Amino acid sequence: MARKIGRREFIRSGAALGAAVVVGGKLFGKWTGNPPSGESGPSVFVVKGTDSAAMTAKAVELAGGLGAYVPKGAKVALLPNVQSRHPGTFTKPEILRAVLRMCRQAEAAEIACLSWLGPTNWDGTGLARVIEEEGAALRLIPREDENFKSVPIPGAVALPEARIMNALFEYDLWINMPITKDHAGNKFTGTMKNLMGLNAPSSNRAQFHKPNWTTDPADIAHLEYCIVDLNFAVRPAFNIVDATEIIRTNGPMGPGELIKPGRIVAGVDRVAVDAYCATLLGFQGAEITAIKHASERKLGEIDLRKAGVLEVEI
Repeated sequence: MARKIGRREFIRSGAALGAAVVVGGKLFGKWTGNPPSGESGPSVFVVKGTDSAAMTAKAVELAGGLGAYVPKGAKVALLPNVQSRHPGTFTKPEILRAVLRMCRQAEAAEIACLSWLGPTNWDGTGLARVIEEEGAALRLIPREDENFKSVPIPGAVALPEARIMNALFEYDLWINMPITKDHAGNKFTGTMKNLMGLNAPSSNRAQFHKPNWTTDPADIAHLEYCIVDLNFAVRPAFNIVDATEIIRTNGPMGPGELIKPGRIVAGVDRVAVDAYCATLLGFQGAEITAIKHASERKLGEIDLRKAGVLEVEI
């Protein structure tokens, strides 16, 4: 049985962070900046088991409950990974269903999944059906550049500005829901890379991916630096990672060799969560350039001993 974590008051205060954060001359405080530092208790919450929905609910409970992140009456956007339909490459429908229900229990006023990927991805993974059954919205954003907002990134290393979908800014907060898995070139994808699902596809192609991004170390590093820069443009309120059944080869699209860590990983700190998820694929956080670089830029804590990990099995 897990010990009770006294984090709710901290999390509520953290949700109001950044009211004075200025990006590109406008206030985007609720979207930008680093997670709060100096909190007591663990920052990575892991549940191991076989029931994805129950594991998701338990991980969120350990982190203080979704009500600590989703104020009553809030408009909430969700970002599952729906990049491919092969097993171990997309966020499981059962996980999305659990999060949608917890948002309702938290009395969110509006819940929507946002994506610039087409209906084939959503239908083929079963995620569209879950969204419909749970009474949420699926907003498919046209890929044209006019549907994306320019967000300058002060201090960027490789990506001077992000191109974030306009629709995101209609919501009070958003929850990041990636699947962790293998990725061509950099060998890992998790919370930080999932933010490319908010960025304009034209920017992803032209700015992130150099010609030899799967083989050339310099091009791979450039991709990783862009990913970290992007994470300074927008900030999720919370991260819930599908690490139940994932591919460890031929990522991110698959098909690939499946492994079954049987875990849900949750937390606010993207660096700490990704550092933990990297271990499930056989890496230390510092072996993944994006995680190491994000830590050096103080986006979060790479040292899991300092971050604190609470892991339970149900």
